[in-house]
Amino acid sequence: MATARFTAETFAFLRDLADNNERDWFQANKSRYDDHVKDPALRFIVEAGEQLGAISRHFRADPRANGGSLFRIYRDTRFSKDKTPYKTHTGIQFRHEAGKDAHAPGFYLHIAPDEVFVGVGTWRPDSASLRRIRETIVDDPDRWVAVRDDSDFRAVFELAGESLVRAPRGFDPAHPLIDDLRRKDFVASCSLTRDDVLAPDFRDAFMARCRAAAPFQRWLCGAVGVAF
Repeated sequence: MATARFTAETFAFLRDLADNNERDWFQANKSRYDDHVKDPALRFIVEAGEQLGAISRHFRADPRANGGSLFRIYRDTRFSKDKTPYKTHTGIQFRHEAGKDAHAPGFYLHIAPDEVFVGVGTWRPDSASLRRIRETIVDDPDRWVAVRDDSDFRAVFELAGESLVRAPRGFDPAHPLIDDLRRKDFVASCSLTRDDVLAPDFRDAFMARCRAAAPFQRWLCGAVGVAF
């Protein structure tokens, strides 16, 4: 029977899927996926969307089962050595209306048996957006530092993602913020626990973390030239 929120069965299914990552098993257990992963995720998207507008009306909570805020459970194996067909986590992204894919600025929720986190920002932005972000740091370094080190933001989130080994082309290797300029991702994450997800107030707790990231998201949207 479908549930209105994530439960222990959500984690049990994802754990079992990791142990049986094959099409026959998934088809035999698809009702478990629908009831304990997909349906609670779609309900979460609807309910979170009711609060998202208070942060920004430019981020979308799209509860469609396909093409919306919920990532597909099916892996793209075309260019991967790993041919297992299914993801062993569920991912939800409330992405900016100007974005068409996972690289757009957004608020992200990741649920897996051994890892739960909230992510914010833009992961692997296109080269033009990444250059605009870096140029915005150079043009107004004090503003970037204030956003990066905001006490409410850093009390919840840690900056994450990958960085270049060297300074990006066209930027001074001796710049005092070179560590930030070398970033390939402008994201931050906040680790959660299984108990956090199972708590009755999980949606509100998730939204509180999104609110803490609002100044970071506002700066990022300004840097890439989209509304917040």
